[in-house]
Amino acid sequence: MSKRIYCAGPISGDTTFSEYYKKIIEIVKRSGYIPLHEPELKPNYILSDEEIYHRDIKWITESAGVIAEVSGPSLGVGFEIAYSLFILNKPVLALYHESVPRLSAMIKGCNSPLLSVQRYKNDIDLEKFIKIYLQLILK
Repeated sequence: MSKRIYCAGPISGDTTFSEYYKKIIEIVKRSGYIPLHEPELKPNYILSDEEIYHRDIKWITESAGVIAEVSGPSLGVGFEIAYSLFILNKPVLALYHESVPRLSAMIKGCNSPLLSVQRYKNDIDLEKFIKIYLQLILK
């Protein structure tokens, strides 16, 4: 079983909740996993779009699963979730902050058994949901 977890979050889209995206990465790392993510958590102008796409697809493919911060809309994160679920059949944990008035119907309405959607209030909730997810993917 891979000890890599792909951590998805808005880089170019709505970054309002980026502090929680950073916390997700930290929790994954503290839990003994290798979080795969854009290193600087901001748009990468060194790599071409194609290089970023191929790198991220490779990371998702090599990972045991995906944890995504989905509080703000992001086309890239949505693509990564769909690719993980429906192409690679990988488990995905989608986390969104309680202050979000309405989560995307494409996430909340998805009935894939590989998708877990959790609403969090704070760091304690994030840690709890992530630890449960990591235990489940070990099975």
